[in-house]
Amino acid sequence: TLRRTAIKSCTDELLWIWQKKSNDIHELHSHIWDSWADEDGLIGKAYGYQMGVKHKYKEGMFDQVDRVIYDLKHNPYSRRIMTNIYVHQDLHEMNLYPCAYSMTFNVTKEQRSDRLTLNGILNQRSNDVLAANNWNVCQYAVLLHMLAQVCDMQVGEFVHVIADAHIYDRHVPMIEELIKREPLPAPKFWLNPEIKDFYQF
Repeated sequence: TLRRTAIKSCTDELLWIWQKKSNDIHELHSHIWDSWADEDGLIGKAYGYQMGVKHKYKEGMFDQVDRVIYDLKHNPYSRRIMTNIYVHQDLHEMNLYPCAYSMTFNVTKEQRSDRLTLNGILNQRSNDVLAANNWNVCQYAVLLHMLAQVCDMQVGEFVHVIADAHIYDRHVPMIEELIKREPLPAPKFWLNPEIKDFYQF
């Protein structure tokens, strides 16, 4: 809360990856990916592309997003509910290796609660603290709320694991200014409670 976060833009990028499962920057409403796109506006087999690849399970064919939703609804206590877009065989065809690459979901049951609790762990190999940290936290907190709502759960903890959180030399003065500021109250977040289909958000 030390500075403004472009909530609409960061949520739009999340939906571009998780809902549209796209690698086409023309389907994104910001220009954050422009420098990584080829002449056709594609970023290769990265991010949303990987989320849309279907895999065979005993219950049928699912992409990663639909499998997460299926398991949260039908097998919520599974320890296998996760996505992973760091696919080694496709890295050479990605215009940027995934930074935030894996989301693991863990469901718990709180005492004296009728509803299950959805927790999420985001794994990230690399994070530019000034440019992306607040953006990623906002995105995946929103995702956790969306999935909890469509799976009739309450939201629990969001844990963000970053292997290399770095501050570039050119960003040091801006970071020094930020840490001198007084934190503001956290913003209020609202989702339309009528939506029960992940793809309707």
